This record gives sequence, structure tokens and C-alpha cells, in this order.
Amino acid sequence: MANKIRVGLLFGGCSSEHEVSLLSTKNVLRAIDPSKYELVLIGIDKEGRWHVCDPSHYLLQADDPKQIALGKKVESVSLETCRTISLGRGPCPVDVIFPMLHGAYGEDGSIQGLLRVADLPFVGASVLGSAIGMDKEITKRLLKEAGLQVANFITVRSHEPFPTYEQVADKLGSLLFIKPSNGGSSVGVSKVRNREEFERGLKLAFAYDRKVLIEQAITGREIECAVIGNEELLVSIPGEVFHRCDFYTYEAKYIDSEGTTCQIPAKLSAEQLSRVQTAALAAYRALSCEGMARVDMFLTPSGDAILNEINTIPGFTYMSPFPRLWEASGMNYTDLVDRLITLAIDRYQKDKKLKTHYEP
Repeated sequence: MANKIRVGLLFGGCSSEHEVSLLSTKNVLRAIDPSKYELVLIGIDKEGRWHVCDPSHYLLQADDPKQIALGKKVESVSLETCRTISLGRGPCPVDVIFPMLHGAYGEDGSIQGLLRVADLPFVGASVLGSAIGMDKEITKRLLKEAGLQVANFITVRSHEPFPTYEQVADKLGSLLFIKPSNGGSSVGVSKVRNREEFERGLKLAFAYDRKVLIEQAITGREIECAVIGNEELLVSIPGEVFHRCDFYTYEAKYIDSEGTTCQIPAKLSAEQLSRVQTAALAAYRALSCEGMARVDMFLTPSGDAILNEINTIPGFTYMSPFPRLWEASGMNYTDLVDRLITLAIDRYQKDKKLKTHYEP
């Protein structure tokens, strides 16, 4: 045990994607190499309380995406400085944290800031990259600044007068998407075609965020690429998403196994492949990503790669494209998890070499 790397696997959380996190954690737990890593399972309940969970009973209804929940909790846990978590029985040093937290408080820079203050290495993007990636408005503005293509959009805030459907349609077209600016897994997202759907979509989106994006609908193939790395980056072969429903909903992503398919590899010409992978890498760099991300885009009939969004903690469920894209690219699940932990420790070690005190 002494030679093993102790990994705190952080999952659950008090966001609307709590259940997605639990589903992702199942696969990470199965994939991690027990001969190399010692796991501490840290579950965060929907009220934000932290618990060490029993590895044999850490989930309830584990095979039901609708009913899955945190299971047996052994003891409460809190963070301390100097790379230590505090359990009921006393301090427990950890070498690295693997946050498998999706959405608010887990993917938006909040937990990353907390871990940084606690001097704990962690998997995934930095505080800045996480915050940027979660806010769709800021994501799009930075992508445009970097010369990359995004769908035209309008930002609406809860304290401002709302535009009418007719006003927006005049600028963006009659077919629109409305979504919370901060969020993921298609929670709170609506596809709208008329005034009634528009008003209903705004109400739904504002239930999850105080800032909402109204986007022009893009006609094109839905392409996804996975990227990993800090300074030196690797990009996967792309996949193409097909779905039976009106758009890529939460249910299609995580509940209905027949609601969506991801064709890997996507059928692309050499020119299309180069364009898609180049766009994914450029987006990753422009948004200050580190560790990992899934980059989603539309490939239009004219050949343009229109960036849609980036996920700095992508899904790791059995239906999720991110690990499947890497497996098709020659990196199995166990090697992928190992690479992500190595990247986290490497970044931490480089950061620790930086001066933190002024020396005249």
C-alpha cells in the first residue's frame, strides 16, 4: 500500500448533474488500476455534505440511471491544507484528487479553487479553464476572439427585459436553441420554433441560471473530439452523434440507450478530419484547458467547423463518447485514467516550482 498513489475520487455534488456524476464514477472505479492506486471514495450529497463512502455499497440502484443515488456513508470528511483530508478517525493524506463532478460547483472552477487552496493536485482543467468552459457565453466570446467559428447568439439576463420571439427570430432565424449559460448535459435546454415554445424555453432555462443564451440553430453533422494534455496535446479520432429525438437531450445522453448513437470513427474525408481535429485543439488552447476536455462542434455542408461547446469534465458513463473516442484511438479506459492522473501530478509539480514570494 505504501507505494501506491492514493487517489481521492470525488463524485456526486449538488448540481443538476448529480446522477450523471454517479454514473460516470462507476466506470472510473472499474477502470482504475488497483495495483497502482489506492482509492478513497468521497461522495458529495445533494445538500453539499462530504462523506467517505463504503466501496462495496457506495451506490444505490446503481443500474438504474433514474434512481441511482449515493449509498452507504462511512464517515464525514473535510479538507485540510498540506494535501490532507480529515476523516472522522483523523487525517488522511492523499496524493491527488480525481473530481468526477459535472455541472455547477464541480466543473465550473469552484471545487478546483478549493482544491488549489488545500494544496491538492487534481485531475482536469485549472480554476480558469474550468470557469471558462462552464460559461457558454464566455466560451463563445473567447472562441470568436481566437478566430474560431461559433453560432450566432444573444445573451439574456434575468434582471433585464426579455426580447420577444419575433425580435430574436429577426436576428437569428426562426429555429432557435435556448439554454442556461452555465450548465451541461442538456439540462434546461429547449429547441424552439414559435412564440409559445420560446416563452416556455426561457422559463425553463432561467430555472437553472440567471443568464441564458439564445442561439441560432446550425444545420450540420454533430461531431465530437476528445483532447487530453497540459502543454503537449493529444486529440482523438472524431465521432459523429446521431439521435432519434429532436436534439441531444439529457435522456438521450444518459437514460435511453437507444436514443442516441455515436459513430466512431466519424466518416470524414482527410480534409474534414484535419479541419475538425485542428478546430478541437485550437478551442482547447483558446479556453485555457488542461488535463482533458471533449470538444463538440457542427460540421456544416459547406465544410465549416462551428464550435458548440467544451466539456472540461466530460461524461465517463458507458454511453459517453469521451472514453470511447480514446479507446478507438488506441488508449483503453485504464490507460486513459492513468494518463489523466499523471497529468494532474505533473502540473502540480511544475506549479510548485514557481516562486510565491517576492525576492528583491
